[in-house]
Amino acid sequence: MMKKQTNTLLSALAFAFASATVTVPSLFVATDAVAQEQKASEKKTRRVPTLRGKVYEQLARAQSAADDAGNVEEAISILKEVEDKSDSMNAYEKAMMYNFFGFIYYNNEDYTKALESFAKVVEQQPIPEKFEMTTLFSLAQLHLMQGNFDDTITYLERWESLNQGPVPVKNKVIKAQAYYQSKQYELASRWISEAISDHENEGMIPDEGWLILQRAVFYELKQPEKVKDVLVKMVKLFDEPKYWIQLAGMYGELGEERKQLAIMETAYQRGFVETSADIFNMAQLYYYHRVPYKGAKLMEQAMNEGVLEKNLRNLKFLGQSWSLAKEQDKAIPVMAQAAELSEDGELDAQLAQILLNEERFDDAIAAADRAVEKGELRNPGLVYLIKGMALYNKKQYALALNQLAEAEKHQKSRAMAQQWKQFVQGEKRQADAIAAELGAS
Repeated sequence: MMKKQTNTLLSALAFAFASATVTVPSLFVATDAVAQEQKASEKKTRRVPTLRGKVYEQLARAQSAADDAGNVEEAISILKEVEDKSDSMNAYEKAMMYNFFGFIYYNNEDYTKALESFAKVVEQQPIPEKFEMTTLFSLAQLHLMQGNFDDTITYLERWESLNQGPVPVKNKVIKAQAYYQSKQYELASRWISEAISDHENEGMIPDEGWLILQRAVFYELKQPEKVKDVLVKMVKLFDEPKYWIQLAGMYGELGEERKQLAIMETAYQRGFVETSADIFNMAQLYYYHRVPYKGAKLMEQAMNEGVLEKNLRNLKFLGQSWSLAKEQDKAIPVMAQAAELSEDGELDAQLAQILLNEERFDDAIAAADRAVEKGELRNPGLVYLIKGMALYNKKQYALALNQLAEAEKHQKSRAMAQQWKQFVQGEKRQADAIAAELGAS
């Protein structure tokens, strides 16, 4: 196996939500003198047996095989020889032996055996308290990495039972991670909030990963106001484009659309609105707030730049935005493009309405005919009504009345069709009378 140094190993175990890294316990104390010094420093809490020179020599030999020669199998073989004589070893010596077993397995990426070995370290008593606490903390982090969340909590609580002071921030973060991963969101909320508060009270900026975890916890607890507050903090602290966009989304979820638009506009001005999804969402916000011209310009530019695809959804919304902005000359060609892509006649019907309003009667009739041909209309009577009104304006009264009669067959358009029918009949009688009088003369 490739030789790996301890510090390289440690850096590989960063977790997604917390900045704390796994701290693998030191392999063993360097000399008997250091061991005695460590033991002496612990006399107030517990009496610890000595690491004897003979055992130390065997452990050093195993370390040399692993680190210097890179021979993991030889190192394990040496340690197993030591283990065979464990009946004659004291608790501290056994703990150091299992500690080195754990390191070797961890170095070899055999995390199951590493965990088993480190667990045996803390089973040996008495051992130096600091050594035990370091190993307990490593076990908590390694179990978290392996998805053993209950074990993570268990080892953290054992660590805390030995700790003389307040619970450190890093412990609270790991607890929050474990509770979050096991879907115990209330407990996760408590611990991550405490960790962040403790850190801030010390005048420190909380780690970005901690805030990501807190935001996720509040989201799972369906507490959008708190999610929003975390995102406000993340925007201020880290100023990342994604946090601006997410904050805008949360304002929308809370029904604060004006703030949502204000945040999105700020993000856009700073160049953070770049994806097709964000551009479309922003255009929708403009449409909702009755400023469709801005949304249409935004979409048109994005389409010209190739950021937004010229598909049915986008063309339809762009056409509707231009229409609401009373820019019908721009709306008509876009709506015509969208209608060509649509399999039903709904967009052709909308286009026919716009063309009628623009007094482009022949084009309105053609669009209405396409709508009828495609079918699947929400209000089929409307297209006959549009066609009848266009034919009336072309003074083709008989044809107009035929179309109005078709519109009259549909409940949604019946009342208006009847009104227009009476009006057109009157106009037709008057036109017929004038034509008769002119013919008689």
